[in-house]
Parts: sequence; C-alpha cells; structure tokens
Amino acid sequence: MSRTAAILLAAGSSRRMEGSVTDKILAPLGDKPVFAHSAATFFRSGVVDFFVVTYRDQHQLVELSAYAPTPAVFVPGGAERQDSVAAALAELPDDISHVFIHDCARPLVREEQLLALYKIVRREGAVVLAHRVTDTIKEHRGEGRLRTLDRRRLWAMETPQVFDRKLICRAYARVAARQLTITDDASAVELLHHPVALLENPHPNPKLTTPADLPYLEFLLNGLKA
Repeated sequence: MSRTAAILLAAGSSRRMEGSVTDKILAPLGDKPVFAHSAATFFRSGVVDFFVVTYRDQHQLVELSAYAPTPAVFVPGGAERQDSVAAALAELPDDISHVFIHDCARPLVREEQLLALYKIVRREGAVVLAHRVTDTIKEHRGEGRLRTLDRRRLWAMETPQVFDRKLICRAYARVAARQLTITDDASAVELLHHPVALLENPHPNPKLTTPADLPYLEFLLNGLKA
C-alpha cells in the first residue's frame, strides 16, 4: 500500500533576518516556534504518513525534534534549498507515492488546503499552492526600458508544492544533471514539460523572510484564533 510523505524544509540560513533572530524557523510565533505551526497542521490533517525534516545544525536539530511529527527522519540541509530537497528525496522509503514539499517559514498553511492539494495531486501528478498577482508587474529590459506583463496570467508561488514521487525525483535528477539553480520545486517539474496544477489560495500565507514579517505573521495568527 502506497503512502504519502512531507518534506519539511527548516535548514535556511535566515540571512535576511538581519540578526533580529538567529534562526527564523525557531523564532517564537504565538505560543510556539515558527516550525511547530506547519508541523502541527500537517500532523492534524492526516494526509501524511511519513515526514522528512531538513535541519541546519545540531542545535536546531534538538529543538526541531521536540515539535516534529512522527514518524520522521532528520536530514542535514544543503548549501541551497534545492540541495536540501534533493537530500530529503533520497531518504524517502520505497512505498511513498506522493510528496508534499513545504517551506516551514510559511507557518500559516491550513489543513483544508493540504486535503485539497492531496486530492488534486492524485489526479494531476503535480500541484502547487499559489495566489494571483494583483500588482502591476513590469520587466526591466535595461537602459530605462520597461515592459508591462499581463498580470491576468501571473501567479505567485507558495508552498506546499505536491508531486508524484517518481515525477519529482526525475525532475530533480534533471536539475542535477544540468547543474541548474531553481528556487521552487515546480521549476524542476517544468523541465520535464509536465503540467503543474494551481490551487488558488484565498488566505494570506506569507513567508517569514525579513524582521518585518514576524509581527505581520503574529497579526494574522491572532486573526485565525479570533
């Protein structure tokens, strides 16, 4: 019988936090660390049978262990996000059929979204949580020349991103073979010319990146509890 796994990415460097916290994944948010919010949501959803958690150092490993769902394995993260994902994929048991990949710096993912993503991935093989771009986006083409992009066709990618296990492993093998740099997992699947479904997210799901993001996340979290 096949199972579903979740790769919980926690090995980021936190460089853009400008020293306000040493590790954004362990920063307090509400009554627990940022990591614990995603971990708890995945566990409550019941859609995942196995977890792989990437970590950046031994101190973080100890802290993450207290909040990680079970069963889980812990994998040292790589120099870049894609290296961490590749290392985590290599640790999946053979009976895993689908894989959620989630940046734990997005702590506000919802259970109903995980359930919807799981339903779609079984049909489509690849799906990402995303939201429509509402700003006017322009491409800078040098020497002051701009080109306005059609925002009706633009989507901002979020996580989780969910894939058929064989598909995402083939995609990451292609990335490695071509020595490419990618910033999300859908980019790897695009190399195989496989379609990627979009699940529109009507709720804020921001990524903790800079110091200003923490109070915003706290505000959103308090709204969920109200």
